[in-house]
Amino acid sequence: MAAGPLTQRKYRMSQPLNTEKLADSVTALVEAARKAGADAADAVVMRGRSTHVTVRLGKVESTEASEGDGVSLRVFCGKRVASVSATVGADIGQLAERAVSMAKLSPEDPYQGLADADRLVKAIADLDLYDATEVSADRLRDDALAAEEAALAVDGVTNSGGSSAAAGLGGIVLATSEGFMGSYTGTRFSRSVSAVAGEGTAMERDYDFSSRLHFDELDAPQDIGRSAGERAVRRLGARKVKSGPVTVVYDPRAARGIAGHLASAINGAAVARKTSFLRDMMGKQIAAAAITVTDDPLRVRGQASHPFDGEGVAGERLVMVDKGVLGHWFLSTSAARELGLSTNGRGVRSGSSVTPSSTNLAIEPGDASPDDLIRSIKSGFYVTELIGQGVNMVTGEYSRGASGFWIENGEIAYPVSEVTIASNLKDMFMRMTPANDVDRNFSSAAPTLLIEGMTLAGN
Repeated sequence: MAAGPLTQRKYRMSQPLNTEKLADSVTALVEAARKAGADAADAVVMRGRSTHVTVRLGKVESTEASEGDGVSLRVFCGKRVASVSATVGADIGQLAERAVSMAKLSPEDPYQGLADADRLVKAIADLDLYDATEVSADRLRDDALAAEEAALAVDGVTNSGGSSAAAGLGGIVLATSEGFMGSYTGTRFSRSVSAVAGEGTAMERDYDFSSRLHFDELDAPQDIGRSAGERAVRRLGARKVKSGPVTVVYDPRAARGIAGHLASAINGAAVARKTSFLRDMMGKQIAAAAITVTDDPLRVRGQASHPFDGEGVAGERLVMVDKGVLGHWFLSTSAARELGLSTNGRGVRSGSSVTPSSTNLAIEPGDASPDDLIRSIKSGFYVTELIGQGVNMVTGEYSRGASGFWIENGEIAYPVSEVTIASNLKDMFMRMTPANDVDRNFSSAAPTLLIEGMTLAGN
C-alpha cells in the first residue's frame, strides 16, 4: 500500500520541552534539598513522548500514544546517599525532606558524591540529536502497511508477523548543587516488520527494522519489508549439522551482541563488584591484535550520544581496546572512586541512580570483506540469529542457541537451525577477526566477525 499524500508532507513541531520552566523546577528542588539538610544534591527531570502504530495483514492492531515525565532527586548527607522519584509537579519541599530523612538513615558509602566541579560540562555541544519533523499517526500507519505489503509480496512468504512504525522524543534537564545546569532533547523514529515463510512445521520467521534519530534517514518501508521477506524465505529448509569444533562467522546483527558482552565485561561497576571475567586485565591483551574498540558519546546523530552524562560530566571519544589491549573501564563517579580512578563521563541516569555504561560503542572494522572471510573457510557456520541468555559474565562461559547457514568450501551452502554454539569469551576475543562492514547506526556496532575454535552441538 502506498503511503499516499502524507508522504509529501512534513509536520513541524516546536521544541517540546520548556527547558526554562523545567530548569527552574530542578534548581528549586536542589535548593530545597540543601535547606532540608543535604550537604549536596542533584535533580533531574526526564520527559518523553511517543506514538506507536502496529498493523497485521492490512489492518491496524493498535495505535498507542504515551507521554510521561518524572523528576528524581539525589541527596548526600556526608557519605550517606538517598534518592527519590516523583512526577513533575510534586511538592518540592516534601520530596526534599523525605530524601534527606532517608539519607540520614542510610549506611555510609565512601564512594558516593557528586562529580568534581572541574569535570562538569562548561559548554554543551550541539550533537544534532533532535529532529523537529512531526509524523502523524496516519503516516506511521501507512508506513507500517507499506512495509508489510512489501514483505508479503516476496515469493515464498505466507504470512505476516506484524509491522510497526513509531516516533518519539525524550529530554533531560539536570541541575546540581555544584552549579551545573544542562539540558538536551533527542528524537527517535523506527520502522519494523516480521515475515513468515513456508507452511506448517516448516515455517520460518525473520524480520528487519530501521531506527534513526532523524526521520529522513530511515530506510524506506518497502526496502525493510522486502528484506524481511527475503530473510525469512532464505531460512526455509533449515537442518541440523553434526556436533564438533567449528569456525563461526557472526552476521553484524549477531555480532552486535558480542560487542555488548565486551561492554559489560569492561563496565567499571562490574569490575568493582568483581563480577567481570576481565577485572584483572587492565593494560593487558584481552583480544586479538586486529581488534580495536571505541566509544564516543559525542558522535553527531549517534544513537547513544549525549553532550553530558547523567552527572553533568563531559565525555570524550575513548579507545577502550587498542589492538587487543584493554585501555579503559566505563566509569561513573562512584565506580571510578571505588577503583581509585576518575570518571570518564559514562554515568547513565537510571531513575534516581547513576551507573556506568557504554555510549556509541563500536568494534572497529578490519581490512577483509565479509565475502573474503567466508571464502577463507572450508567448513563453518554463519550465524544470523542467537537464542537464549547463556553467558556467564563472571567466568566468560558462552553458550547460545543459534541459527544461520552452513559454509562449505568458502560458500553459503544451506540454512541451519536448532544448534548450540559454545566457547569462552576470553578465547573468543583472542580468536576474533573483524570484517570491514561496520554500520554505526546502532549504539553497539560491530562488523561481521570470524571466530575460530568454537564448539557446535547439533546432531
